[in-house]
Amino acid sequence: MERVRRRSFLGMMGLAAPALAGGATALAYEQRSEQRRTIERELRRAQVPSLKPPWRLPESWYRATVARLQSKLREQKLRGVLCTSGLNHNYLVGYFLTQTERPMWLWVPAEGEPTFFCPGLDRDLIGSWWTKNYEWYFDYLHTNGFNQVIFAAGPEADLWKWVCDGLRSRGVRSGRVALDFEPSRSLATKLKKHLSKVKWSNFGDELLHMRQIKTPEEIALTQKAIDLLDAMLEFGRAYILEHGTGATDYAVRAATTDFGIRKLMESLGPELDGRPHTGVGVEIYFGCRTGRATAYPHPNQFFYKQIERGDAIQIAGWIKIGGYGGEGYRACHIEPMPDLGKRMWETHTAMTLKQGELSRVGVRCNQVAEGVLKIAREAGMEKYIYHRPAHGEGMEGHQAPYISPGDNTVLEENMMFSNEPGLYNSEGGFGYNHSNNIRVTPERGEVMNKTPMTQEWCWLRL
Repeated sequence: MERVRRRSFLGMMGLAAPALAGGATALAYEQRSEQRRTIERELRRAQVPSLKPPWRLPESWYRATVARLQSKLREQKLRGVLCTSGLNHNYLVGYFLTQTERPMWLWVPAEGEPTFFCPGLDRDLIGSWWTKNYEWYFDYLHTNGFNQVIFAAGPEADLWKWVCDGLRSRGVRSGRVALDFEPSRSLATKLKKHLSKVKWSNFGDELLHMRQIKTPEEIALTQKAIDLLDAMLEFGRAYILEHGTGATDYAVRAATTDFGIRKLMESLGPELDGRPHTGVGVEIYFGCRTGRATAYPHPNQFFYKQIERGDAIQIAGWIKIGGYGGEGYRACHIEPMPDLGKRMWETHTAMTLKQGELSRVGVRCNQVAEGVLKIAREAGMEKYIYHRPAHGEGMEGHQAPYISPGDNTVLEENMMFSNEPGLYNSEGGFGYNHSNNIRVTPERGEVMNKTPMTQEWCWLRL
C-alpha cells in the first residue's frame, strides 16, 4: 500500500523519542492526539495498488489445471478420479459451493469434461459457469428419482449407487478408478458391489501435492490478500495509538475489519451485483487481544477487554480473495514492558526471521523447525514454547506439510507456510506471536507480508 512514510509516521507517533515527562502540558498531549487522528485519516485514504481485477482465477486456469490432472491420471493408467472434498472441488473447477451434510462428487475423467453429482440446491450455480455436465438429487436424505423435485415419502436412496450408475453410463465399467481419500471397509464393499470390475485407489496425496505447489496466478491472488492485510495491520496499530486506553480489543477488531472490507469494496464492490461466481472465496477476519489473553496460543474466551498500559497486545488477521491468501499477525506491547517480556519478544522475533531464512528448496520441514526452535532453547526460553513454528498454507488454512520436528517433507518451490513460532508466558500474563505468509524459493523463504517486525513498530507508547 502507499503507506504514510515510515520516518514521518514514527516521528508523528513519538515512537523514536523518549517518553513525555510527567509534567507534559495539556497542549502537548492534544497535539499528539491530533497527530494520531491525522495518521488514522491518512490510513483510511491510503490505497492498496494491487487491489484490482482479477478477483478470482479464470476459467482458463481451471481448464489448464484439470488438464494437468488428466495427464497425471493417464500416466497412472487411471480412468478418472472421483472427488468428494470441497477443497478439491474448489481447486479443480472453482465453484466455491457451500458444503454441509449434503454430499457432492466431482468426476474428472482421464479424457473429456468433468461431471458434478450434486444436491439440487446447487444446480443453478453449477449450470451457470463452465462445467455444464451435472446430475442432481433432490436433497439429503434423498429418496426415489433423480434430477427432479421429490414430493412423496419413501425409503432412503443409496447415493453411492447413484454415482456409480452415473459412472457406468459414462463408460466406466472396468479398469482403475481413483478416489480423493482412502475408503472405509464398508464403502469399499459397497463400491465393489456397484462396480464389480472396477479397482479403486486413493489419489488424495497427488491432489494435495498439486494444491501445495502454487502457480503464478495463485501467488498473485495470495499477494493481493496479503497486501490488504498489511494495510489492516497498519490501521489497527494506528487505531490503538489514537484511542489508547479508551478502546477495547473488540473495538480495534471492529474498526479494522470495517476498514479492510471498505478498502476491498472500493475496487471489488462494483462487480457484486448478485450474480453467482463473482466475489467468490472472499474471507476477511481481523482480531485483537490484549493483556492476559495473549499468554495462550489458542485462548478460549470472547475478547472484550479494555486496553491498558503494560499490556501485550496482538493484532492478527487472515484474508482470502478468490480462495487464496494467508496470515498476518503482529505481536505488540504497550509500554511499560517487563524485562522478561522484552527478551521473549526479541527471541520470538529472531525465531520468526530464522524460519524465513531457512525455508528454501531442498530443506526438510523438520530441519527448519529444529533451526527455529534452537533459538528459543539457547535463549533459555524452553518453558515458553507450546507449538511447532508453522503450518502449510492453503485454501483450507492449515495445509500439510508442517514446519514441525516430526515432518520429514522436503520443501519445494512455491509451497507456502505460516510463520508463527510463538512464545507464551501464562504466569506473567503476556505472550508474543507474529505471523507472515512465506513462499519457498531456491534461495530462502520469501516473506510476502511487508508490515515491520521491529521494536519501533511493535513496542507502543500511548
